[in-house]
Amino acid sequence: MPYVVEPMQIEDVDEVVEIERECFNLPWPAHAYRRELRENRLSRYVVVRWVEPTDEKAAETEGAEAAAEAGRDGTSRRSTSTMRRVVEQMLRPFGWSESSEFSGDLLGYAGMWLMLDEAHITTIGVRRIGRGHGLGEMLLQNLIEQAMEMGAERVTLEVRVSNVVAQNLYRKYGFHEEGIRRRYYSDNGEDALIMTTDRIDTPEYQRRFAQLKKELAQRIKGIERVPPASLS
Repeated sequence: MPYVVEPMQIEDVDEVVEIERECFNLPWPAHAYRRELRENRLSRYVVVRWVEPTDEKAAETEGAEAAAEAGRDGTSRRSTSTMRRVVEQMLRPFGWSESSEFSGDLLGYAGMWLMLDEAHITTIGVRRIGRGHGLGEMLLQNLIEQAMEMGAERVTLEVRVSNVVAQNLYRKYGFHEEGIRRRYYSDNGEDALIMTTDRIDTPEYQRRFAQLKKELAQRIKGIERVPPASLS
């Protein structure tokens, strides 16, 4: 697979802010992301990057190892990469950051907070040049997996009422409308839909999630990668 999702590092922040400026009218400043990475133990931030050809074999190997650990119901045991994320989260407050395993260009990012038994997705952004390649869906899948690992029962988020494309993606993963936040977006006063999943810790949800993961992986294999030259 030409792309990999991995934990966001401090050194990724400048690129993340650049992408955020493409996606949102009121982007977070760089210092806000650095504070989140260093201080917020209940946050999870990830990035998706284009895998350099020399690193693609390593990415495929890690994916195969994760698949080999999968149980019959589609759930997976904690892999080495999962444990690495856990250790990194523990050491973040002390300023420790592991360097990225993959050297490809960063194409998107996403973030989430764990609030009691509910995971709240705070942001998902993908470069314009990378849209339509399934990268936003990859990021969403990764956050839902982490929510499962963290023991969350449900996942929730806000989405603009005008963003029908995103709403359809969320519905695909079991999100449904729970309410509306009036004038939630300060840039134009647009309302936000509150969308929440049913319980993600049920065998039924996890079987469906495993099938969606398989379908996306097959789709991405048939999509031409976004080369670094396209990002300049």
